[in-house]
Amino acid sequence: MSDIRSTVRRKNGYLWEIPPETRPEMRVPGRIFADEDLLSAAEVDGALEQVINVACLPGIREASMAMPDLHWGYGFPIGGVAATAGEEAVVSPGGVGYDISCGVRLLRTSLRREEVRPLLQELLDNLAALVPKGLGTKGRLAFTRREMEELMRGGVPALLARGIGWEEDLEFIEDGGVFPGADPGKVSERAFERGKGQVGTLGSGNHFLEIQWVDRVYAPQEARILGLEEGQVVVMLHSGSRGLGHQICTDYVKRMAQALDRYRIILPDRQLACAPVDSREGEDYLAAMACAANFAMANREALGEWVREGFEKTFRCGARKLGLTLLYDISHNLAKRESHLVEGKEEDVVVHRKGATRAFPGSRPEVPEPYREAGQPVIVPGDMGSYSFVMVGSEGALRLSFGSTCHGAGRTMSRSQAKKKIKGSELKRKLGEAGILVEAATMAGLAEEAPEAYKDAEKITAVCEGAGLSKRVARLRPMAVLKG
Repeated sequence: MSDIRSTVRRKNGYLWEIPPETRPEMRVPGRIFADEDLLSAAEVDGALEQVINVACLPGIREASMAMPDLHWGYGFPIGGVAATAGEEAVVSPGGVGYDISCGVRLLRTSLRREEVRPLLQELLDNLAALVPKGLGTKGRLAFTRREMEELMRGGVPALLARGIGWEEDLEFIEDGGVFPGADPGKVSERAFERGKGQVGTLGSGNHFLEIQWVDRVYAPQEARILGLEEGQVVVMLHSGSRGLGHQICTDYVKRMAQALDRYRIILPDRQLACAPVDSREGEDYLAAMACAANFAMANREALGEWVREGFEKTFRCGARKLGLTLLYDISHNLAKRESHLVEGKEEDVVVHRKGATRAFPGSRPEVPEPYREAGQPVIVPGDMGSYSFVMVGSEGALRLSFGSTCHGAGRTMSRSQAKKKIKGSELKRKLGEAGILVEAATMAGLAEEAPEAYKDAEKITAVCEGAGLSKRVARLRPMAVLKG
């Protein structure tokens, strides 16, 4: 492998470019939003090589892009963004990821930090009892096959029809809680089986429920519009489509890999397996992916309901009186059909965001009307020992990254490395000494998600702001964490 770093050129303070001449197969340049340290880390773990590989996709527009939380992934780097269009446009499951529609939900409360602190352990205990967590966990809800199909087609409204969740949440969920084009007939029996019983479950890995407080406001006007103020307690949820989405990705990576020769697609890495958007494989994948997205959004809506139950039980007061309203729910593993300016002309594109978040300004109709003056909320989880962030999208993101920004802190070490270096029990003790309560399904799983395994979310969000992709509104600090 050639020395990629020597080919990278700095375009401005936080934008770097790998010219298309670097490899003969590249159709567009690679563009990375980063500072020097983050760029070097991406080279070490192989993510820059993946940025180059993505630049070889048929139909790719503008550039193969990477957010500052960039790190190595399956085919696409995590933090990768790519838009395809035109006659050669393709869709790649690796550009979405295995946890389809993994996303973040943030609930506000009217409670202050000092009100919650005395009851924090009781609150965490109640949430731990109400929220199913861990690998392969079965949830509190049972669905027949027909009901599962209805959920895959109907998303959050289908869950509301069962009396779970709040109708007013829909306005503040990406796509109104229903991803278009879902067809359960494109989902395998194995995927149905793996997803069965997992609605309303947290899962494992980097999924979590975190009680936080707003410790800093950067943009008072935007914070007011979003309903945030210093000292306020909020709740962040991070989960996705569980076994259903993982199996859909597995199924279609295999199917598309088998079809590459038929479509005469040559790739530098078969993990980029793809198919034309308008082909049978491409259309089927997008229909199955939409099913996983609707499942994931319904999963987070159910989890939000369990959170409201936990607060009601702890504070002996109704969730509405406690102000447990939804600020926003957004995914960071999707391929979406959107309209964007490409070389000065409006074009319909398929935007792959893998470990990247949509970040639209208020001028876009997709942004909820109450947030138009601020922009679309972007919820950026950090690590459980430091802080997370609320940002808003910007016009700059439309110009530079197909309306995309970071999705989190990004890993600095693999899960296996973290488990070798860190003991879960010791980590729990240290967090407790710092005033952060932790409840985890397993100590090994806790070790995988140690703060040392992640980049600094403050640096990541500062780069996104400096590059013009999104604007910081508030910083959130953890009080208690429930880990899958």
